[in-house]
Amino acid sequence: MTGTTPGTTPGTPPAEGAPHLTLAEVEALARAAHEGQTDKAGRPYAEHLAAVAEGVRARGGSPDQQAAAWLHDAVEDHALSLGWLESAALPQSVKEMVLAVTKRPGETPEDYTARILATPGALLVKEADLAHNADPARLSVLDEPTRARLTAKYAHVRGLLGL
Repeated sequence: MTGTTPGTTPGTPPAEGAPHLTLAEVEALARAAHEGQTDKAGRPYAEHLAAVAEGVRARGGSPDQQAAAWLHDAVEDHALSLGWLESAALPQSVKEMVLAVTKRPGETPEDYTARILATPGALLVKEADLAHNADPARLSVLDEPTRARLTAKYAHVRGLLGL
């Protein structure tokens, strides 16, 4: 999904004072954007988004952090464009958290985690993401080489983040 927020065009921020999308609207948008996508285990990708958003909520995260959780993979997975994010009727803090947790091609884990640590609110979003990604029940359906690779990757990132 690469649409625009009503009243905006890609690359143009919403008008000053324009209402922001509600958390329910962000959830619906994220579900629609990832429609048809599955995770490594073949499950609907929206299940991961819901688990991360719930993980953020359960850890005391703000509504902005919960919105970022719903959108945390949208730009990285090309479900929504960077232009869409820039012009979306979202608080700047949500946009910054989404960009902070978006991996960039060729980026080192050290640079990636430094950006997360430098962005207010992003660490909690990534913590919830890692918790769901490393869930033993979720990993158990993967083949052993994939499970071992991902387990080591998530442990390394958790270490760099001080989690």
